[in-house]
Amino acid sequence: MLPRAGPMAAGALLLLVALVADTTFGQLSNYQLTTCPGKTTCSQCIQTTNCRWCTMPNFTHPRCHGQIEKYCPEEYTVDPSNTFQLVQGRELTKPSRRVLEGQSERESYYSSSHYQSSSSSSSSSSFQQSSYESESAAGSIVQISPQRVSLKLRLNEAFRFNVNYAQAEDYPVDLYYLMDLSKSMEDDKTILSTLGADLASEMRKITSNFKLGFGSFVDKVLMPYVSTVPKNLREPCPGCVAPYGYHNLMPLSTDANLFSQEVQRANVSGNLDAPEGGFDAIMQAIVCREQIGWREKARRLLLFSTDAGFHYAGDGKLGGVITPNDGECHLDHNGRYTHSTTQDYPSISQINLKVKQNAINVIFAVTAEELSVYEQLSRLVEGSSAAKLSNDSSNIVSLVRDQYNKISSSVEMKDNRTDNVIDVKYYSRCRNTNGALQQTNRCEGLKVGDVVTFEAHITLLKCPTDPRDWQQVLQIYPVGINESLTVDIEMLCSCPCEHPSDPEYRERADECSNAGTYKCGICECDGTYHGQRCECSAMESLLEPGMVDACRMSNASEECSGRGQCVCGVCVCERRPNPDELIDGRYCECDNFSCDRPGGLLCSGPDHGRCVCGQCECREGWTGPACDCRASNETCMPPGGGELCSGHGTCECGTCRCTVTEDGRYTGRYCEKCPTCAGRCNEFKHCVQCQQYKTGPLAEANECATNCTLFVPIPVEKVTIDEERNDNKCTFFDEDDCRFEFSYNDSDQDKVVVTAQENRECPPKVFMLGIVLAVIAVVVLIGMAVLLLWKVLTSIHDRREFARFEKERMMAKWDTGENPIYKQATTTFKNPTYAGK
Repeated sequence: MLPRAGPMAAGALLLLVALVADTTFGQLSNYQLTTCPGKTTCSQCIQTTNCRWCTMPNFTHPRCHGQIEKYCPEEYTVDPSNTFQLVQGRELTKPSRRVLEGQSERESYYSSSHYQSSSSSSSSSSFQQSSYESESAAGSIVQISPQRVSLKLRLNEAFRFNVNYAQAEDYPVDLYYLMDLSKSMEDDKTILSTLGADLASEMRKITSNFKLGFGSFVDKVLMPYVSTVPKNLREPCPGCVAPYGYHNLMPLSTDANLFSQEVQRANVSGNLDAPEGGFDAIMQAIVCREQIGWREKARRLLLFSTDAGFHYAGDGKLGGVITPNDGECHLDHNGRYTHSTTQDYPSISQINLKVKQNAINVIFAVTAEELSVYEQLSRLVEGSSAAKLSNDSSNIVSLVRDQYNKISSSVEMKDNRTDNVIDVKYYSRCRNTNGALQQTNRCEGLKVGDVVTFEAHITLLKCPTDPRDWQQVLQIYPVGINESLTVDIEMLCSCPCEHPSDPEYRERADECSNAGTYKCGICECDGTYHGQRCECSAMESLLEPGMVDACRMSNASEECSGRGQCVCGVCVCERRPNPDELIDGRYCECDNFSCDRPGGLLCSGPDHGRCVCGQCECREGWTGPACDCRASNETCMPPGGGELCSGHGTCECGTCRCTVTEDGRYTGRYCEKCPTCAGRCNEFKHCVQCQQYKTGPLAEANECATNCTLFVPIPVEKVTIDEERNDNKCTFFDEDDCRFEFSYNDSDQDKVVVTAQENRECPPKVFMLGIVLAVIAVVVLIGMAVLLLWKVLTSIHDRREFARFEKERMMAKWDTGENPIYKQATTTFKNPTYAGK
């Protein structure tokens, strides 16, 4: 009996019942099975893969459907797809070469889409002038293309597009040399002051637009890092200056002579503990872009040189510094770090973050003792590398050249995504243009002018809960290059018809009984109304006390179990394409088609049972979840009478389950075959041996053919038995200690069917002579080893005894020519008063 309802609700209920009845099996059969289930709004629908929404008014089919185009006109179908728009796509800069008097020389790149002609400089122009010209041209260099795109992404649908990269010729390079100037690096500083010109000359072979800078560091001027005794603060070691944290001695400049002079003028200092304050210096050298002079369009190299380890976040507590490092620039007008004693050392993750934000390649040039530590550190800092520095830094020029070539000959694509909303995968053929795409974001072995194409696959994994996060900006960039591809992403998590700007969007619409908002062809009811057209009022609710929703079994369940429509608190269940399949129940929770189907038959067939509310209701004589078990034990009784399963098993679902004893498992349909009973196994054994394995007493062909005429064994990889057919299994070991199995069935009096294991299971052959010889050899070797050990021990003992004898002989107080126990026979006395007269 239905609960009482108001006149409006009752009329709507009758209308919907008639509507559901009109959408007959013939209308629904073509699409009902492919309906995208449970999606009641347009935004929910388009967030489901391959689902489309129909906004047509008075639409009688399910609005969310995988094949909605069959029933909904195209102008009413909402099916957003991924779209791509190129916003900025300047072409990659191409290399330009001229040949003068048979020699080729490098010149700056020109952009095919933004080419500007310029007059060439005279051959007598200085290096500084040419570098300024190259610097102005660097602004037009393009190494990654495109530069900006716009994407509209639908959930779980990947979009692919290409990202091209090419290394530019004569690209500007900024090299900042950050050196540990503790006392142990004094000889390195002396060597470096003479190599400044060589370093600049070597880098000019790579690029004519090169700048060089220099800075030094020691450690925090606090105990226990440095001695705070006033005398040691003034001069911590002979010929040393006062300790300091970090000092920017020379901003980036094209003057190589100035670099040599600054290195020569720099004085070493001293500290107490082994690690240095290099992390403070690295952080300041990275973030103080104006003070250091980092250029926007240049490859930035930070060369970190030391012979010691490093302090990191948390070590500052030893000196009483608990304020975390803020990652900001704190250099005074003299280039000194002002917060060395007030902020802790930066962490590795902070260094990595600032390196990524400022596109800097860090080169750790360290001595052999510290190389393994810095190699591990380089794996945690993006775009960094570690190299071995000689003890006096004499190899610094070749080290910089080799590391620059290593960095510039490879490219690694990264992006700035931080959550699991968007997934980005990279594929490339690198230099193998004819090869297959490989999932990788790194290519190596590149040269100037080589174009590498990466195929980026961007997928929206989920829609953020906050609509303000549906617009995001993704940066794709090559590591160490201050250029990037900006991807403006718009997530298609809602439908345009759900926004007030849509022409069909109407509040207090007539279609919604003036009690809701009409959008996307459906009504979104106000808080006090519900129903398809907001025709049901909460004031005339059908809810019982304590119920949240009359059409839901619980707060976590779907409305009408997802298989019907709620009309003023009453579920009207869907109709299935098959008229024999029914959905019923107060919440459409029951059906007569979702029960178990053994053998493809619902509840094992109509003779066994029927499906009631998702469970099999068995007929008399049958039981079990699928009504496939007989209720009686008659099928477990032996034909000739006796106990159930011959007293050696239990009857389960009309079948005997035989017990297992110490001797083995009982077999047979009625567990009538004991595990130790041979049956006819011995009778068939020799014939199986000769016919299948060519072994046994009847191995000779004539004897086997004469004595074995009853059967021919069927070879199988593994012998299995079917107790329903009364099969018997036999297992034997032959004269070669090989195991073999076969089964036989002699139910038919005129025929015996035998299946035999195709190959015997033989133990591995043992080489007895080898074992005997090995044992003899081991015994002899052990004896010789014992004798040798005895000889060694006795020799050691004799040597010790002889050494002790020699020691005692050397320490003797008496002459070896006299008897130490001999005493004179006469005694002489002197008169002390005798004057000799």
